[in-house]
Amino acid sequence: MTSTSGRPPIGGVVVGLDIGGSKTHGVLWRDGEKVAEAASGSANVQNVTPAEAAGHLLSLFTVLADPAAPGHQPVHRVIAGSGGVDTSDDVERLRALIAPHAPEATIEILHDTRLILAAGRVAEGIAVIAGTGSVAWGVAGGIQARSGGWGYLLGDEGSGYWVAREAARATLHRADLGLPQDELGRLVLRRNALESPAGLIGLFHSSAGRTYWASQSPLVFDAAALGEPVAMSIIRRAADALASLVLDVASVIRSNGPVVIGGGLAVNQPLLQEALRASLSGQGFDAVAFLAQDPVMGVEFLLRQ
Repeated sequence: MTSTSGRPPIGGVVVGLDIGGSKTHGVLWRDGEKVAEAASGSANVQNVTPAEAAGHLLSLFTVLADPAAPGHQPVHRVIAGSGGVDTSDDVERLRALIAPHAPEATIEILHDTRLILAAGRVAEGIAVIAGTGSVAWGVAGGIQARSGGWGYLLGDEGSGYWVAREAARATLHRADLGLPQDELGRLVLRRNALESPAGLIGLFHSSAGRTYWASQSPLVFDAAALGEPVAMSIIRRAADALASLVLDVASVIRSNGPVVIGGGLAVNQPLLQEALRASLSGQGFDAVAFLAQDPVMGVEFLLRQ
């Protein structure tokens, strides 16, 4: 059976979740029609505690699957894309957090890069996420591969956290050399209400987490827009690091794309997009697209597949 548009119909009540490092975005479809949408904090237990993740999911499903909403029906399927689902145990932990909110549903857990590729409306290619963290995944001819996504202690080069950390390192390095702070350093110190670069050391090793620092990555782009060379160097290095992830995946799946790029950092920073396009083009990747819609909308594409 097909719909009048020629696409397979989506039946029943389906919830799609995009669980990122900073937020969780959910959409509910009823018989193929998008009827509810909500966002809450991250439910990725590599970023937050299980209790915090459970609270964020409760907040989300309270809006998405409100029993008092007109036409309410039980959710029969959940497709959740998330970072931090690297093992079967990771998958089961996330499934257990979602299950109380959709007790009658089949729950499918995917790595969040799958949503990026699907949101780009392609079945085969390479997906990149550059947000709080960074990772690439691809599929072609039945072969899958992944590079990165190891978390900030082991990698996440080119991510929002990495960019902000490099800004803090550059600020401290200038202080070590006895140089006055450049525009980037002044922005970093002002944002963190610090009088001296030395204060960054204690703050970075305090309870301030990945999300706190990743949220400061725009400072680098602000400084670069003012012509700050150190900031521009950080952006180029971020682009090269992300391009390296693509090259890793491409070498395994033997494909040069298309490349679909998502994540808050990548889709919101034109300077990074420009540098990443240039870096990928130099390696022979010309079919490069940055997501124009939210990754969770990739669930609809997966359902129609």
